Amino acid sequence: TRLTAADLAAHRCITAGLAALTPGVPVLSEESSDVDIALRRQWRRFWLVDPLDGTREFIKRNGEFTVNIALVEDGVAVFGVIQQPVTDGLWHGTLGQGAYRREGDHDIAIRTRMPATAPLTVAASRSHRDGRTQALLDALPGADVIGCGSALKFCKLAEGTIDLYPRFHPTSEWDTAAGQAIVEAAGGVVQ
Repeated sequence: TRLTAADLAAHRCITAGLAALTPGVPVLSEESSDVDIALRRQWRRFWLVDPLDGTREFIKRNGEFTVNIALVEDGVAVFGVIQQPVTDGLWHGTLGQGAYRREGDHDIAIRTRMPATAPLTVAASRSHRDGRTQALLDALPGADVIGCGSALKFCKLAEGTIDLYPRFHPTSEWDTAAGQAIVEAAGGVVQ
């Protein structure tokens, strides 16, 4: 992935804000991922941040990039927030307490939906579609495939506008933790 000045500026702003909000809770950002793994394994609770998810989308200026922040406790993402700066879209969820989409000054409860029998609505990455993903899409007759960048696919799952988001190639924890917390708080499953 490419690193931009925006990645670094967002990293500095978010990590400073979280440190002020929750002193003593470590912050791991994609831009600080060089923190020793042995030290990280000692953390029972920490913030996990992707200050600019979808750098390719950011560079293309298509608006489909997000800021992802998750609170991880004992290896589980228990809270997540995803913001889409271009649209001011914001989704958040806490395990056991539900998931929400912010509309103006109000939080609207969101839930995943039971998949339709056919056709399914499937989100596929704009920038990371591989052969296995395409093979699955080809095997779903009549599936409505929506191209989408960054963690927005998790938000669409959580609010029930898509049924499935397949991804077979590796991801990093900061790419998925906030989305997983939101989807699971909305009643979905991330495997």
